[in-house]
Amino acid sequence: MLEKALTGSRGYGIWVALLLTLAAIGFFFYLRQLNYGLGITGMSRDVSWGLYIAQFTFLVGIAASAVMLVLPYYLHDYKAFGKITVLGEFLAVSAVIMCITFVLVDLGQPGRAINLLLYPSLRSVLFWDVIVLNGYLLINIVTGWTVLGCEKKSIPPPAWVKPLIILSIPWAISIHTVTAFIYAGLAGRSFWLTAIMAPRFLASAFASGPALLILFCLILRRFTRFDAGEQAIQTLAKIVAYALATSIFFVLVELFTAFYSQIPGHMQHLKYLFAGLEGHNAIAIWMGVSAVTAMVALILLMIPQTRQREPFLVVACIGVFLSLWIEKGLGLVVTGFVPSPLERITDYTPTGPEWAITGGIWALGLLLITMFYKIFVSVKKEA
Repeated sequence: MLEKALTGSRGYGIWVALLLTLAAIGFFFYLRQLNYGLGITGMSRDVSWGLYIAQFTFLVGIAASAVMLVLPYYLHDYKAFGKITVLGEFLAVSAVIMCITFVLVDLGQPGRAINLLLYPSLRSVLFWDVIVLNGYLLINIVTGWTVLGCEKKSIPPPAWVKPLIILSIPWAISIHTVTAFIYAGLAGRSFWLTAIMAPRFLASAFASGPALLILFCLILRRFTRFDAGEQAIQTLAKIVAYALATSIFFVLVELFTAFYSQIPGHMQHLKYLFAGLEGHNAIAIWMGVSAVTAMVALILLMIPQTRQREPFLVVACIGVFLSLWIEKGLGLVVTGFVPSPLERITDYTPTGPEWAITGGIWALGLLLITMFYKIFVSVKKEA
């Protein structure tokens, strides 16, 4: 089936060429980073995680969101998701590959990743994160490709596929839970030291991932003959609305806990995040955009008349994606370091090479999604 991704219309060829060009630019700057070191980035001793880890954290949620299709379809026999379950699995595969790539570029020297395998420790959350991410990647590749191959041949999937798919449901929860524990387990970082970090991660994941999938379904309906179905899209939109509302509620709970208790360590981080501290307000500006887009998107999704109209639905899904990309990206990561345990405020601004490398990895991910979805649509047409 791979040969189906190598042919297409002129527009398809231009899109693939553009993504390959962006990926090549990102790889060029990555070679510069390998040669010079992480000093080419905006990270420092005080802010040691930046744009790369922000993308990793956000994309783990995109990958985990496939469970919102798999669970209703395979456990509750919700037929409307039958046509797009494989799309969710392929999105998860692409997102996990991007996650792993962002971790490798953040390590500075990718060979350091081998140490996790050479010197494994069951007490290390990073070790378990490697296990669950790679396991989830393997599960989705096997199940998605097998189901699609069976559709091509017009035969039912083998019996062993369904137990593997059901296994992917708790596994999807685990990848984002373990990622949340990486943050919540750092006792010296009070901003991350919260018991609801994992629930916050899952709520935002179940909003951003389905929102992105809705956009992809609408793109496929516009440029191909594949239609996911209005019922499936509207059900996903409702899931996004409730998940986004839950995510906003969790943020408000954090704000209440910090400011009602008047704990200085917690309040400083949140002041920096939403209002800025001592004139350092770069992240606060981003979070202002995140808050506005989240509220606008929630209103559009909660009102049936706007949710059911495609232009408003597109705006809402873009708003959800952008809001959570900011909130669970730079907002979450950088704020954990500022102010430092010594109450030092260190500004962090991603450099040009950082943005280029990040853009290259996103281009790689979009290229994988494009190829997977091209194969999917071609098989559907034949079937």
